Amino acid sequence: MSTEFYGMIQQLMLQSAELLDVPKRFKLILSEPKNELSLNFPVRMDDGEYRLFKGFRVQHNNVLGPYKGGMRYHADVDINHLKSLAAIMTMKCALVQIPFGGAKGGVQVDTYQLSQDENMRLTRRFISALADNIGPDYDIPAPDVGTNAQTMAWMADTYVNLHQVSRRLGGQSVVTGKPLVYGGSHGREKATGQGLVYVLEKVLTEYGLAFQGLKFTLQGYGNVGSWVGRLLVERGAVLQAVMDHTGIIHADAGIDPNALALHVQTTGGVAGFKEVDTVSEDEFYQIKTDLFVPAALEQFIDLPRAKRLNCRLIAEAANAPLTPEAEEFLLNKGINILPAVLCNVGGVTVSYFEWKQNRQAEQWLAKEVDAELQRYIHSAVDRVKATAQNCRIDLRQAAYVTAIEHLFRVYSIRGIFP
Repeated sequence: MSTEFYGMIQQLMLQSAELLDVPKRFKLILSEPKNELSLNFPVRMDDGEYRLFKGFRVQHNNVLGPYKGGMRYHADVDINHLKSLAAIMTMKCALVQIPFGGAKGGVQVDTYQLSQDENMRLTRRFISALADNIGPDYDIPAPDVGTNAQTMAWMADTYVNLHQVSRRLGGQSVVTGKPLVYGGSHGREKATGQGLVYVLEKVLTEYGLAFQGLKFTLQGYGNVGSWVGRLLVERGAVLQAVMDHTGIIHADAGIDPNALALHVQTTGGVAGFKEVDTVSEDEFYQIKTDLFVPAALEQFIDLPRAKRLNCRLIAEAANAPLTPEAEEFLLNKGINILPAVLCNVGGVTVSYFEWKQNRQAEQWLAKEVDAELQRYIHSAVDRVKATAQNCRIDLRQAAYVTAIEHLFRVYSIRGIFP
């Protein structure tokens, strides 16, 4: 599956490059990552025994600036999957025009099987093994599936303690997504969900929709999904149903997203939430709704699931949640799709803000972060819509074309050394 996923992302990038009639050498550069790191490192467990873990870091492209991308702790992490996600991150950074390139990394591990101390030792050993392959001016990790602000704090602390005194002042900016008290940024936790809402601000009326009374369903209720739920309901939308790995809940009158977020934080999933109905997976996808937001793992919505969907609009909060067959079917059915490369770019944008604040030794107010994020997202939406109209292509391809056009302009100016 991960090999097919990588091939899909490669094809999408190259097809988009074809529309711009760029030189072959540029397509060759985009088609593969610059660096692929594979690491095996031991970790002492609580019982005194040692286990060997496998970690990765893929650095796709850095023509715009330092590599940037999440660190994923998950049992299914593999190099091809990370190559796909690193390439997508290159596209995101170019699309929103921030000075970063794309990267992705992770460790093959089920964090639910680790204690807090084991998780800490694994993180510190992983960063030690990466050594000089990350850095504030070279490659800047961020949270992803299975990691969080605490993980980032351990990573930053490990990096600072391993490097020279002269580099410690800027060492904190080696990662983003840190706790607020340790160099984090206001708005980082909600950033991906907030970015999606800002995308909807620009396009909802084009589909005959408005926030007030908007009915929506969520597939996934982790950090991104829960913030999408809270932010949309704040604007007058109605959360009808939520599906995650523990179960599926539904309520015609609407689900309280804040109460649900507390429940998930306590129990680990949506199952058992009170004053709602439980429904089957088939029933969940068949709920008549205005907006469907897939906010879980990649390639989860396949053709059989797509055929059950009964919505007017899809906003991809997860990276590439639709398989190509599912996407083709939905577009032919007349369901509009807002692509992930645009919808979930809020996370890396606020990560850029955090990195910038760290480098300037300051902290912005929450309202300043929100205003800047809105400005970046609205500008990106305008560029994508213009490309879609000029090239007569769908929004996903338009987003890739817009990103690649920006990358090509930079390559044209910089050239290829030597």
